[in-house]
Amino acid sequence: MAEALSSRSRRGRRAAASREDVLRLVMHRYLRGRRIDVQAIAAELGLGRTTVYRWFGSREMLIGEVIVRAAEPLLREARERARGEGGEALLDTFDRFNRSLADSPALRQFVEQERDAALRVITSGAGKVQPRMVALIAELIAREVQAGSYVAPVDPATLGYAIVRLAEAFLFNDAVAGMRGDVDRLREVEAAILGVSGATRPPRQR
Repeated sequence: MAEALSSRSRRGRRAAASREDVLRLVMHRYLRGRRIDVQAIAAELGLGRTTVYRWFGSREMLIGEVIVRAAEPLLREARERARGEGGEALLDTFDRFNRSLADSPALRQFVEQERDAALRVITSGAGKVQPRMVALIAELIAREVQAGSYVAPVDPATLGYAIVRLAEAFLFNDAVAGMRGDVDRLREVEAAILGVSGATRPPRQR
């Protein structure tokens, strides 16, 4: 009898939430433009706030991981839809990706609601977002180099870093008048850095 009661008790106990459960809930809130409140998220999942911080380090690191997860599919789709080969394919990939970021309601709302924190999350070299984006962009460049379809002006890691930092400036930094969100000019400068002629944006074919 005692064993049966113990078994029922175990079955009735709520399973402990996992790190992935936290990320799923934060993603749900982020995509809907809701503020990420670590204490509220921990309480909803039956976790201690210290557990969430132990897993992710800080609120900004947690949000950064979610932004990366939201951005990676956009980059994959941009690469799959890109036209041309070599430098042209890279330019079209980056252009499509930049436009997806600029058009993202969740990202735009996060930047508008928490500008200082958002810029730290997105542009800090010590965070989650920038290093991951640099690695992904550098990998795309390296693949084209290895395939013999593109000759990079500098090594892929350095070029990837330059591309990401440039996009950060054009998409999120309004310190220079008229720069923020100007994806057409961003495409022109990326074309120059990549050494690709014909910087004018071609008509989209989905």
